[in-house]
Amino acid sequence: MERWQNLYKEIEDCGVLLELAEEEEDPSSLAEVRRQAEKLEQQIRRFSVDMMLSGTDDSRNAIVSINAGAGGTEAQDWAEMLFRMYTRWCEEKGYAIDIMDLQPGDEAGIKSVTFTAKGENAFGYLKVETGVHRLVRISPFNASGKRHTSFASVFVYPEIDDEIVVDIDENDLRVDTFRASGAGGQHVNKTSSAVRITHQPTGIVVQCQQEKSQLRNRELAMRVLRARLYQLEQEKQERKMQAIHEGKGEIAWGNQIRSYVLHPYQMVKDHRINMDVGNVNAVLDGWIDPFIEAVLLSGVQQNASAVNEPA
Repeated sequence: MERWQNLYKEIEDCGVLLELAEEEEDPSSLAEVRRQAEKLEQQIRRFSVDMMLSGTDDSRNAIVSINAGAGGTEAQDWAEMLFRMYTRWCEEKGYAIDIMDLQPGDEAGIKSVTFTAKGENAFGYLKVETGVHRLVRISPFNASGKRHTSFASVFVYPEIDDEIVVDIDENDLRVDTFRASGAGGQHVNKTSSAVRITHQPTGIVVQCQQEKSQLRNRELAMRVLRARLYQLEQEKQERKMQAIHEGKGEIAWGNQIRSYVLHPYQMVKDHRINMDVGNVNAVLDGWIDPFIEAVLLSGVQQNASAVNEPA
């Protein structure tokens, strides 16, 4: 309420300044009003987006998992491009990133990566990125120079803190240890520090190999497992609500939410809100706020086709 009242007061002050500027026919004052109005417009839009982040878990950190689809090196390179895109977005937001597991590709890119984005409303923003992301381009890994289509999946879960209890029966877990893969380090590939945990009732598999300590890797893997089990239960509750509120779709594997086309033209299109942006390089460099905000606001703002692109 205090935030809304402050915005309301600023709008009133801006209106008074506009009246004075018009009476005095002062161009500099009119220019100042224009600048304030543009600033207020951005603040109101941000306020509108934040108002949409009222879910139980929206304020939590986000655990993001990116997995390359079928297609070998091309798909693995695409997964790494997405990882870079989200990393840049997190840096712009001031979010800290904690990589929990990273599986490098056979020749280039990555097979999968799981990381935590730590910051206010991280899950609230990133939850809309869950789904399949499609890339169309001339493959740099294809000597014939043919156009190639690649897919990668993004899953986002809220990080569960100690206040929420997720009961996990140790008898339901299969814990495997193995040697960590990747670049050097005196402990890497010498001790079985990497941990893979399988939750047998649900088939959920999580792993962590970034830390030197097996105990620490298990702790991080259990954190991811708790988050995924919590998210699974949340989805069950959502499916019950869907039976009551028809038309509320679920974002899941197989639903292509966004296409990134680099050839024969350049465009990023979000299929959920029919929104497209021509500045592909900016998007791949982390400029995804227009998509995130438009999806969050899509319940009250259907027309999201026009956005101001960065230079």
